[in-house]
Parts: sequence; structure tokens; C-alpha cells
Amino acid sequence: MSSISSLFPETLAQQAKVDTSAMLPDAVRATYRQNVAALLGHGLGLTSYSVLMWNTAPRAQLLGWITVFVLLLLGRLGMHYAFLRAKPKTMEEYARWGLRWNLSVLANAAVWVGAVWMFYGVGEWYHRTTLMLIVYSYAIGTVPYMPSQFGWMLARMLAYFVPFMVRIAVGEGPGNIIMTLIWALMFWGSVTLGMAFRRMFGDLVRLKLRNEDLAIQLKAEMEVAERAQMQAEMANRAKTQFFAAASHDLRQPLHAMGLFAEALRQRSKDEEVVHLVNSINSSVDALEGLFSELLDITKIDSGSIEVEPEHFSVRDLFDRLRLHFEPTAFEKGLALTFHGEQHFAHADPVLVERVLRNLVSNAIRYTEDGGLLVSCRRRGDKLLVQVWDSGIGIGESALPRIFEEFYQVNTGRPLEAHHRKGLGLGLAIVKRLADLMGAPLTVRSRVGHGTTFSLVIPVGKQPRMQSVSISSKAPTGLTLNGKFIVIVEDEPAVKEGLHVLIKGWGAEVESFDTVAKATTWAQVTSRKPDLLIVDFRLPEQQTGIDAIKAIRERFGHVAAIMVTGSTMVGHEDEARKNDFHILLKPVVPNKLRAIVAFKLGMRSAN
Repeated sequence: MSSISSLFPETLAQQAKVDTSAMLPDAVRATYRQNVAALLGHGLGLTSYSVLMWNTAPRAQLLGWITVFVLLLLGRLGMHYAFLRAKPKTMEEYARWGLRWNLSVLANAAVWVGAVWMFYGVGEWYHRTTLMLIVYSYAIGTVPYMPSQFGWMLARMLAYFVPFMVRIAVGEGPGNIIMTLIWALMFWGSVTLGMAFRRMFGDLVRLKLRNEDLAIQLKAEMEVAERAQMQAEMANRAKTQFFAAASHDLRQPLHAMGLFAEALRQRSKDEEVVHLVNSINSSVDALEGLFSELLDITKIDSGSIEVEPEHFSVRDLFDRLRLHFEPTAFEKGLALTFHGEQHFAHADPVLVERVLRNLVSNAIRYTEDGGLLVSCRRRGDKLLVQVWDSGIGIGESALPRIFEEFYQVNTGRPLEAHHRKGLGLGLAIVKRLADLMGAPLTVRSRVGHGTTFSLVIPVGKQPRMQSVSISSKAPTGLTLNGKFIVIVEDEPAVKEGLHVLIKGWGAEVESFDTVAKATTWAQVTSRKPDLLIVDFRLPEQQTGIDAIKAIRERFGHVAAIMVTGSTMVGHEDEARKNDFHILLKPVVPNKLRAIVAFKLGMRSAN
């Protein structure tokens, strides 16, 4: 606040006493705003008094006085409209218009003073009383106008009251002295009223100016806050883009490393080499998890994740989880079971899958014996989706904190090599995604007996179009003899690693680093590929989708897998639209093996 206040030194609202000149624009505007009504009042007074005196006062004098009054009235009306057209802006202009109005009031007072001296002694008592009331009403009526100019207000009072007091005092009759004293008291009361009104008007103007200053300060503070918010949002976006770019660039060599390591394991019979390759693959998988966690948490923080609920089949969701995790569970000797696949849900299928992937991944990592169960049961108009494991469990004291960022459970037991020490963001991401969907997430656990995570989502309807069911029998050993696979990948190390690995599985392979080369090859060959494996980002502003379309245009439908390190684009929608599957770099070879088996099996079924 102090930084904002320094922008407005010595503002009117900060002064102990507002300078009366600061009131002038408001006073002049208020005066002219009421000017038409005041002139109508003067016209009514003129008419009433003229009618009253028409048969009493000398006709020539009365007509002369009426003429002067009407001319003055018209002049003041013209001045009013001139002010409206002028629209003054500076203090000097307001001062000039204020002076003109004050002079016009004094001229008006002079006309009524003329009536006092010409007609006060004419007629009966009620003629004199009417004149007194009219003069007094006009005198007191000028009090509210421009009260900040005390000198002019006093001059207006004197112009109306003093000539009348003098005329009464020089007249004949026993009551003149008393009437003069009464008018003197009325003068004093009117001046006192004017001073009180001046103070009240000053307070109002002071409050108005203070509010204007506060409004200016508030606007400045809002601008500062908006700039700060904009900078924060830009920083969030920059952070997300940085992590995405860094993740993409770092995934490429890790992906190639995993492919070369798997190819090395296939060619080596040395148990130590095989053990080292397994360790390399475990490290690659761990690093991939770290990248995913960092990117997910930054995307959630930046608000770039939108919830898009739709009706979907739980069976399709479980099939994708089975395809992704069954090879990993099999390698650890764990049973991965799914139950309740017949249900339909209404939620964001992508976010639900991300939550369950994280939970299943954790369950496999921290389970040594037994297995896992992913279940779905109906509870009224809700579905209870649970992930059960028979793992090491979580202590009761740690349960309240497991969803905190960077918190990692200390089980008191030595961690195996595959229990990687990550960032402690996995369950924090799960919790944030569940909250984003409005889906309650709870956990139960006993050390040594396992853990159960429960997610509650709405019941849905059967979608109009059903996805193709994914086979749960993806083989862990794969022979691709007789199969022809085309690779489009611009990263030399990744392309070579894929080439060596898939060729080691028995397939024939053609690999290209641009869409143009793949398209040229397709135009001159007659052999239709069994499978395409393409990268998303390719040279010349093209993507793997362009490569898939180009080859399909030549051969018809060809099964396709897109392997990418980019996580900033909505690939899921593109995958559904163009019928391909996505793998995120770095791809552990057993995951690649499983998806290749699935795609080829689906193709052969057709």
C-alpha cells in the first residue's frame, strides 16, 4: 500500500483541510445544474408580484420594471446554455463562469431592490408583505450556490437585505424600527445558515475528493495486481513450457538408451550384462516417472488442465490399464486382476485414467508378493473405483500426509532398487486431479498387509460408439518373423535403437527421418507395412500424423503407434480421430513389446 501511496503525494484526500478552490468546479457545476429551476422560480415571482401590483402601482413604472426583469431573466437563461456548450475544464474557466453567475445574481438583486424603492410604500399591508416574502425567498435561495466563495455569498445577502432595511427604516410609521431590527436578525440568520451550509458542502466535497483519490489508488492497485497476476501466469506458463521442453529433450536420449540396452540384452548371454541392462531400464523408467510428475504438477498449477466429462466404458479403461501394466506386474510375479468392467462412468476418462495409472504404478512398485486388484462397484448413483494391493502398506501416522507435495512415506524398511526415491509428487498429483474432477479420494492401509485407494465418480450411460477391446494377453516374449515395420523418427540415436531392437525381434524394418522420405518410399514400393512406428515432432514443421496419413493414403489402413516425448498437446483426441496408439518417451521395451503385439494381433484379427 505504501508503494501505491508514494505515487500520489500531497493528494487532496491526504490534506488536513481541503483548499476551497478545489471545491469550485463542483460548486459551479451544481449551481448551473439548478439554474433553470431557479430562473423558473424568478419568473413565477415576477408574474405573481406583477399581477398583485397591476392595478395598484403606477403602470409606467411597473411596465418598465417588468421589462428590465424579463431582459435580465433572458440574459441569465442564455448564460446557462452558453455554460453547457462551453464545458469548462480548467480551474480558470470555472472561476470565470462562477463570476458571471454571481454578477447575474447581484443584477437580479438590484432589480428587486428597485421594486422595493419604487413600490414598498404603494398599496396595502399585504402588498408590502408579499414583496418582503419574495425578496427574502430569493435572498435565502442563493445560499446553497457556490458556498465555498464566502465573500460572494455575503455580497449576495447584503445586496438583498441592506437596501430593504434602509427603505423600511426611512419610511413612515411606528413599526418601521421594529421591522428593520427583524430584517437585521433575518440577515444574520441567513448568513449563519450560509456558513453552516458552506461547512456542510465543504465536507461533502472533501468526501467526494477523498473517494476519488481512493478510487484512483484502488485502480492503481488493481493495475499493479493485474500486472502481478499476469506476470505470475506468464511465469507459470513459462515454467510449464520449460518443463515440457526439457522433458521432451531429455526423454529422447533416455528413450534411445533403453532401446539400445534391450537390444544388448537380446544379443548377450552373459548374466551380468543382462543384470546391468535391467538396471539401466529401471533407471530409465524411474527418470520417466520423475519427468511425468514434474510436468503434471506444473500443468495443474498453471490451470492448463480442463475437466471434460463424458460417458465411457469402464471396460475400455481397464483394458488400457491392463495393457500398460500387465507386463510390469508379470515381471515381478504379481497378479493383476480387474473386476467390475461391465459398468459405465460419467467423468473425464483421461483424468480418471491418469489417477488410476499413478495408483496402480505405486501399487506395483511397493508390492512384493501377492497381487493387485482394480475394481469398480456401484454405490447408488456413484461408482466406487478401488485399487487394492498386498504391498508393504502405510503407517497410520503417515496416512494424513501422503497427499502432500514432496512427502515420502518412511516405512522403516530398506527400499529395494525398484522402490525409487522420487520427488514425492505422485499422490499429490492424484489428489489434485481428483479434486479437479470433484471426485472424493480416500485411502486405507495397514503396514505389512497392503493399501486400498478409493475414488468415487458418477455413474454414466453406455456411449454410442464402443472402443475396440484390448487383449489382455500381450506376450512378454515376442517374435515378429515375417512382419514388416516402418519407422519414421528424426532423432538418429532413437531411430537406430528402434531399428536394432525391432529387427532383433525378427521383423523386417525400414526407417526414415522425414515424412518426405517416407512418402517417396511409399510411392515406389508395393509392399504394405504391417505396422508404423512414428515420432510426433518431425522436421519441416510436420508430425507423425502426417506420416501416418501419407502411408495410409498409399496402402489403405495401416496399424500405427506414435512414440513421442511431447506432453503439451492433446494427443488423445488425435489418436482417437486418426486411430493410432500413443507411447510416451522414454518407452521401456516391455511396454513397446506389449503394444506392438496388441497392434499386430488386432490387425491379424481384421
